[in-house]
Amino acid sequence: MPDLLDPRNDFVFKRIFGSEENKDVLLTFLNRTFAESGEPPLTEIVLLNPYTEKDAPLDKQSIFDIWAKTAEGQLINIEMQLFNKYDIEKRTLYYWSKRYSGQLQEGQTYKELKKCVTINILNYSFISNDRYHNVFHMREDHTGLELCDDIEVHFMELSKLDDKSAPVEGGLINWLLFLKGVDKSNWEVLKMNEPTLKKAMDTLEFLSQDREARRLYEERQKYLHDEASMIEWATEKGMAQGEQKKAIEIAKNMLDLGLQVSVIAKASGLSEAEVDSLKRGK
Repeated sequence: MPDLLDPRNDFVFKRIFGSEENKDVLLTFLNRTFAESGEPPLTEIVLLNPYTEKDAPLDKQSIFDIWAKTAEGQLINIEMQLFNKYDIEKRTLYYWSKRYSGQLQEGQTYKELKKCVTINILNYSFISNDRYHNVFHMREDHTGLELCDDIEVHFMELSKLDDKSAPVEGGLINWLLFLKGVDKSNWEVLKMNEPTLKKAMDTLEFLSQDREARRLYEERQKYLHDEASMIEWATEKGMAQGEQKKAIEIAKNMLDLGLQVSVIAKASGLSEAEVDSLKRGK
């Protein structure tokens, strides 16, 4: 049997959790998620952007997030992040606000707005604690009084789980261990704890054996790797430019003090030629 595809790839993730035939898989995953934040279980969900054959891995119009709506009209957005795109907290609030404000049609009042939930599943560490599942609401700093229940943001960090993380009966951790790609020998234990996981596992095995699905997966994987490399390059370049600018400011201040070029070069990290150029330009 071919190697299993990585369920953390957003294309594969949406095939498993965001298709109409697997809506029961998504519902169980969401109920395990919300149980950890003390919320009642959902009885029904509607997929707003179910996976279709038009979801091409390299098409920028394809959305591999999962958008769903509850029977009460609450909106849920699930995003799988294989690589760190940075500023995830600001991106989350930006897209949350667009989903929240986009509910209102002309002539409707603010009370028509429904709760919006964002669930970010990250393949890297972001929150500075040991919890693999963190939930954020809008609350008063001193009393914990909730201002409004309409905003809820989940961060699930797969990097905080390891092979020694003990699955528990009926818990979210079983789903996250499956997504993290634990050794397949542990699947029986996970299925015993979470029977619905069998359908997710069967879907992953089917996709892994399907030639066309594997081709699309590899296209998407390459795209994600290239995107991550570009972001890393741009970030490092920005940091380097910032360090260069700071070094020039230091050198200019030292020139104003009348210090020797060799001393300034050593202190600022610039070359003597660069310091000389700054000196001539003053």
